[in-house]
Amino acid sequence: MIPRYSRPEMVAVWSPESKFRIWFEIEAHACDALAELGVIPREAAKTIWDKGGAATFDIDRIDEIERETKHDVIAFLTHLAEIVGDDARFVHQGMTSSDVLDTCFNVQLVKATDILLADMDALLAAIKRRAFEHKNTVTIGRSHGIHAEPVTFGLKMAEAYAEFDRCRARLVNARAEIATCAISGAVGTFANIDPRVEEHVAKAMGLEPEPVSTQVIPRDRHAMFFATLGVIASSIERVATEIRHLQRTEVLEAEEYFSKGQKGSSAMPHKRNPVLTENLTGLARLVRMAVTPAMENVALWHERDISHSSVERMIGPDATVTLDFALARLTGVIDKLLVYPERMIGNMDRLGGLVHSQRILLALTQAGSSREDAYRLVQRNAMKVWNSYQVSGDSGVDFLTELLADKDVRKYLSEEEIRDRFDLGYHTKHVDTIFTRVFGES
Repeated sequence: MIPRYSRPEMVAVWSPESKFRIWFEIEAHACDALAELGVIPREAAKTIWDKGGAATFDIDRIDEIERETKHDVIAFLTHLAEIVGDDARFVHQGMTSSDVLDTCFNVQLVKATDILLADMDALLAAIKRRAFEHKNTVTIGRSHGIHAEPVTFGLKMAEAYAEFDRCRARLVNARAEIATCAISGAVGTFANIDPRVEEHVAKAMGLEPEPVSTQVIPRDRHAMFFATLGVIASSIERVATEIRHLQRTEVLEAEEYFSKGQKGSSAMPHKRNPVLTENLTGLARLVRMAVTPAMENVALWHERDISHSSVERMIGPDATVTLDFALARLTGVIDKLLVYPERMIGNMDRLGGLVHSQRILLALTQAGSSREDAYRLVQRNAMKVWNSYQVSGDSGVDFLTELLADKDVRKYLSEEEIRDRFDLGYHTKHVDTIFTRVFGES
């Protein structure tokens, strides 16, 4: 990824230096196991660790060798031999390139996941704080983009918290899915290397032995991993889209923080645009872009081919670096989000009380009206208010007043019964129950 959308810790996971260091550790741990089994001399294994462990691998030199060999693992092993000397002949005994490449890739994915989990924890903490801050901040709920019934802004945040809590659980499972090691040799039969070597390397690298590999670790694991990243990206986009809507001039119930000296437009000095959440929407698309290729990588030829290799060299860094940046950016947006409770109430009141229509409908049915007649009575009064709003942009007609003046409604409901159905508190009486479900007992 380009530096604009990258953070150093995640970028470091995918650096050539990191990759070659992991390759060395895989080879060196395998040598330790081979020495323990008596396949290679113990002193050779020690020399490999001493010289290779202290070395700084020359990226340019490895690239130079690869230009001749056309093989990246051989280029690395050749450079390692230049560093270690004669004992390098014991490196890579009975192993194949995929043992190194696949195990390394999974180590990198595990490291990347640990960063993403920390990102998720920071995001969840920010969402939780804002949820409790606005637990009882009443706002209008919308369906199809149209005013529905009152909710609270805290409930919107609680919904986001529950969603990302599920995302975190999926990410934990994805980490376990991907944390496997294969040191099984050509076509995965262990013909030239003892399975105990794989067990040793897996333990040393914080992985589990792959139960059965061909010459590669099965790619259904990776497909599930990248699919999980795609779901997280979609959750980021959902929250970002909500904020973008709330920041629209006609709504303006919440908006991104606008810092001193920030400029919204090169042409229009008045602009305060939702640039961060728009950016998150775009970044989510990039993360999801990795999902389909990861799925297509599952179907390799026979025991292996390398059609997956070029894909993974791209999507591994790109998807994790992008998601890391996106999670951090969303955390900042939530943390500094400007919320306008007065605007929320003002928007809700623009429709002259229509948000209480269902309560009147239910009251009429409970008082003896058929549902069809009740719906007709409520709707004809509601449409007067709606049509007035359509003309003026602000309801000059009041729903409560219309209902009180409707003789057919009054056959069923008294003034007190009608007024009672306009209590906002009715809609928020179970907020505590929902918060307990989401956050647990306080």
